[in-house]
Amino acid sequence: MATVSDRLNSSPERLWIATGSAITFALLVGSLLFRELVYDRFIWQYFWGPVAADGNGAICAVRSGGSVEYLGSSAACSQAEAAGEIVAHPGYTIPSTLGYITVLLFMLLGMILLLRRLDIGTDRGFFYALFPFMLFGGALRTIEDAGVSATRAGAEPLIAFPASALIISPFIYITMFLLTLAAVLFSVRLESDGYVDRYEYPLAGIGTALLVGSMGYLTYLGVATEYATIYPQVLGITLVGATVSAWVTWKLVSWRYPSLNSGTGFIGFVVIWGHAVDGVANVIGLNWMPALGAGSNLVPKHPLNAAIVEYTGRLLPEAVLAVTSDAWPFLFVKLGAATAVVWLFNDELFDESPRYTLLLLVAVVAVGLGPGTRDMLRATFGV
Repeated sequence: MATVSDRLNSSPERLWIATGSAITFALLVGSLLFRELVYDRFIWQYFWGPVAADGNGAICAVRSGGSVEYLGSSAACSQAEAAGEIVAHPGYTIPSTLGYITVLLFMLLGMILLLRRLDIGTDRGFFYALFPFMLFGGALRTIEDAGVSATRAGAEPLIAFPASALIISPFIYITMFLLTLAAVLFSVRLESDGYVDRYEYPLAGIGTALLVGSMGYLTYLGVATEYATIYPQVLGITLVGATVSAWVTWKLVSWRYPSLNSGTGFIGFVVIWGHAVDGVANVIGLNWMPALGAGSNLVPKHPLNAAIVEYTGRLLPEAVLAVTSDAWPFLFVKLGAATAVVWLFNDELFDESPRYTLLLLVAVVAVGLGPGTRDMLRATFGV
């Protein structure tokens, strides 16, 4: 007679659903029984509060006694923090970042189970078919940034809060997951019904159409509204800089350590390029916007970006910073980290578990290219 363990192991999909349900149930019960500890000081402060502050265009959101106030000045936010209030700022924090990574890995596991059930995802064409979705995620997030700019200008955003929360972190990860999942299922159905030879073709087409549509909308805002504009020089320099730095890195690695790229092949270059976009977009957006005639510099949204900028600013003399950038180390961090990841994905990993390997590579590119695309487009369209 099969044991409970045997039954669970024979149905990993059920185990995945049960695990997700148990975690959700635990958070729900904890929020009801220990509201201030679990909901106010964890879920709200690190996850929903930053989304609400971002969606309302506030400097911070303050939760007190079950009510929320949105503040528009840094001084008021500092006073609230000094008074011991629960304060949430737009952007990422270390707890939220760890939470996003956990959710991402859990969703990847669920996707692996689905791909195994559908018997797809072992070919490298699957990776390239998902590439447009990685760019689309950043463009979709920029549409929400444009909505905040519209609200501040007294205009009506395309997607108003709270609906806009669906395209703000962390919920945008769930939104993108569901959109991509729907596209995969639809494309597989087209192949099984004989409409296409390979499901990768319509899958790539759907992602490309979504990307083109979002870019078209942002371009329309840049042309037709006062709260958005278009700085093509930012887009061009970012893409050229990312491509050159990624190509040089990839070629140097291939020349010095030819076995390092043997597992990933050209996918390795795509991984490095995706993170190079993030690095170059931060360097330009945080330091070179006025020099390019593209408005004021952006503010770093991620704690790692902010920490590197702050550390570099303290380390280098003002005379050096006057002619260089305090964000450039972030580019080297991204290039080095991406190269290290490429090194980990050897031939054995592809042979033993191609689905898991390809999905991990998709995730690695997405966590760099998604935010990088957003920063690049924020700077390009002035939102």
